[in-house]
Parts: sequence; structure tokens; C-alpha cells
Amino acid sequence: MSTLTSSQREQELSADVILELLANRRRRYLLYALRGQENPIELSRLAERIAGWEQDVPPDEVAKNEYKSVYVSSVQCHVPKLADTGVVDHDEDNHTVVLADNFDQLEPYLRVVIQDEPENSRLHAALEAESDDGFFSQIRENVARLKH
Repeated sequence: MSTLTSSQREQELSADVILELLANRRRRYLLYALRGQENPIELSRLAERIAGWEQDVPPDEVAKNEYKSVYVSSVQCHVPKLADTGVVDHDEDNHTVVLADNFDQLEPYLRVVIQDEPENSRLHAALEAESDDGFFSQIRENVARLKH
């Protein structure tokens, strides 16, 4: 893994940076896929999963051009942007990614933007199934509190 400098590890992300990172749907999907994973994941597997979520089909049914689009944009744009801010660690030699320390600063906001994801999608189902902490129920409770 490429090691982060201490300034990247300790960097407090500004509101502008957080909003920029979460503004792109593919970056959010990348973060959803990495959330809760302790071991590095190959970018090719992430691209298959993300393309499946985008097309709302199982990963093995993703068209090759859709997969390639996700993979290339992840390698050239999204992963470097997340790595530069210390949100992920990217091992360019092994083509793997894992969440890094600065992800903790993004997660509360990621919990908010998930509300805009389609409720009847494979993404929603995957996040609900993988959620050990009641991810969606916590969001619903927080939104209900805000409305009162």
C-alpha cells in the first residue's frame, strides 16, 4: 500500500472537500462498497459491484462497457481523489483499495446522502443486508427527530 504522509492521516477535511467527495454518485457507491470492509478489495471487484448497482442488476450481468466505464473512472479519477484526502488507501501495484482514517469524517454525511438512493434498488438491499448497526433504521430515526 502506498503510505499516507502524517499530514494526510491527520488532515481535517473541510466542508467543501467533504461535499465535493460525496457529490459524485460513483464515489459514494465506492464508499458504500468499502464500508465495513477491513481488508483491501480489488478495484475490478469494486467496479463490478458498482456497475451492478448503477444498472440495478447482479454484478455478473453487467455489460462489459458499463464495467469498463466504472473501472476506468475509478482508477483515473475517484480513487485518486479519495486517496489524496486520506479517505482510502490505494495500492497501485495490487490494484486494491481499503478505507483509511479520514473516512470517519465522511461517514456521518454518507449516512445522510443515502436517503437519496432508490429504496427498491439492489444498492439499497445490499446496504440494508450488510448493515450490522441498523444503518437505515438509524437514518429514519434521525430524520423523524429532525422533522419534530
